This record gives sequence, structure tokens and C-alpha cells, in this order.
Amino acid sequence: MAKEKSVSRRNFLKIGAVGAFATLSSTLFGSLTSFQKSANAMDKHQVHAGLNTQLHEGMKHGFVPSSEQTVGYKAAWDALTNFDYGKVSTLPNGQTFREYEITARETEVEISKGIKFPGWAYNGRIPGPTIRCTEGDLLRVKFKNLSAHPHSIHFHGIHPTNMDGLEAIAPGGEFVYEFEAKPGGMHLYHCHVAPLARHIHKGLYGNFIIDPKKPRAAAREFNMVMNGYDLDLDGENEVYTVNGYAFAYMQEAIKVKAGELVRIYLSNLTEFDLINSFHLHANFFNYFATGADPEARPNYTDTIMQCQGERGILEIVFPVPGKYMFHAHQSEFAELGWMGFFVAE
Repeated sequence: MAKEKSVSRRNFLKIGAVGAFATLSSTLFGSLTSFQKSANAMDKHQVHAGLNTQLHEGMKHGFVPSSEQTVGYKAAWDALTNFDYGKVSTLPNGQTFREYEITARETEVEISKGIKFPGWAYNGRIPGPTIRCTEGDLLRVKFKNLSAHPHSIHFHGIHPTNMDGLEAIAPGGEFVYEFEAKPGGMHLYHCHVAPLARHIHKGLYGNFIIDPKKPRAAAREFNMVMNGYDLDLDGENEVYTVNGYAFAYMQEAIKVKAGELVRIYLSNLTEFDLINSFHLHANFFNYFATGADPEARPNYTDTIMQCQGERGILEIVFPVPGKYMFHAHQSEFAELGWMGFFVAE
């Protein structure tokens, strides 16, 4: 008989998102026996009644409004709009040269009010910095492993195989990745040391944007990384987020202008679930898979799915002022943190 799990995401939902978050904030990595008993004591009718009342009516899909801007909340907003272009110079041949510094270390990160996750992080944050450059630039990334575990950086894209990040860098070690940025498009990076599921789930990943030589149309731009957190290490996520913090864009909606072009660089680094998704209410968007060709014919839709490591570019125009919800179209994901709003003004 399989060993009983301490708290699955289903049991997490059974007692309601707020109750679960409160419970986990005080017992996160201690005993969850009472939590399990209280969840198991409820039958399915109680479960559905509780969800309908608590999540949908009283708590707006599990979200509890707060005016407090915590460290994790601020980090999610920083990740939304902060692109790292590196230290920029020009080589004698006229090529743009960009230098970046990335460290890996054990870091406790706040993923919701009162809940902290013992992560492994690039530059102290989950997701890591959003690396951005232009196709044809020469990149030099100095990587320092300041953790107690071997790590690396594997960049998606085209580059020499000795720059592919398959070789683990020992604790205290350094390595310099140097390559020409190509092809233009939406990419990502992550640790590629075994066991991969552990290194990725713990937080070693980020977006990697290579702008095409012919610039895309001017737009209001945002960066989004979809992920999940397995709080009790049972191979199931209990919290889902965009940019690392649950309900960050419910607490404060993302403000845009009606009629302006909005561009989202979206990736999925969720471990333990086969897919993640993005659904926009009351509107459609153009979706460019991977985004390598700005002239490609996009998919015109309101919902897209991504497997782990898949990414793409969304281009949206909000036609009229209003409040537009967006969330994962897996109900559990949405109710456990992956939900937000755009406000078009």
C-alpha cells in the first residue's frame, strides 16, 4: 500500500485556499498530521460546498485582498517589467557585446503572504533575471555557483555545444558561457544538472529573450514565467504562480491602456504537471509560438497551452476600458495562485 502523503494539492483545496495557506504558513515543513485529518474528514459534498462558498463567494477564487506589499509580492512585480540587458559595449568589429553575472545559491523565497519556499535561485530570485539581447549580439555570462550543490546554466537557442550547460559546476566553482545570440525569439534558461526535476522545481530558471534584428512593433511589454511549488516534497504542487508569487496580479491589477499593443513574453517552467496554460477573459490575442519570426502567422485565440520549457509571445489589444481577468485554464492552478487581472484605462 502506498505511503499516505502528508498533503496533496487536492487536500489543499479541500479545506479552502485561505485555510490551507494559513495552515502551511505555520507548519510548512513540520508535521501536517492535523491538516491531513481535517481534510480527510470532509466528504465530497462538504468539499464542493466549501469551495463554492469560500473560494468563489467569500474569497474570490481563493484570493484574500491585502494592502501589504511583501518582499515576494514586490519581486513578482519586478520580474514583470524588469529586463536585464547586461553591461553593454561595442567590439572593434562593431558587434554589440553584453556581459552578465549570474550566481546560484540556496535562497528562501516568499511565494505568498506567510509562506516561504527553500529554493535554489539565480541571483536570489525565482524566476531568475530575464536576460535580454538582440540577435547577433555576443554574450558573455559569468556564472558563479555559491551553493552547496552542483549547478549549471543551459540556454535554449543555437550555440557551440561546449556552451550548452551540460557540465555541472561544482560548489564554489565558476564558468563563463560565451556565444552569439541566435535565433531571434522567445527562449529560456535553466539548470541542467541531474536530477533535472529537482533542480528545475527548486527554482533555477528564467526567460531569455533574443529580439529580432528587425524590431517588433512598439508595445507595452511584460515578462511572465508560469511555475508551481511542491511544499511537502511529494511530487505534487500545492501553489501555482506567475513570476513566483501567488495572486500577485489579483492583489493589484496590471494597468494598461485601451487600444495600445500589449506584448507578453510567456514561458512554462512548471514541474510535476504535464502542461500549464494562459486564458484571457473578454478578449482574444495573437500567439506566436516560440516567437522566432515576427512575420509568422499567429494563432488568434483566448487560451493557449504550454508543456514544460515551451514558450511564446502574446500580443493583445484591449478594445475598451475594463477589468480583464487572466488565469490558468486548469481550475486547481487558478484557485491555488495562478490568477490575475489587467485593467485597461
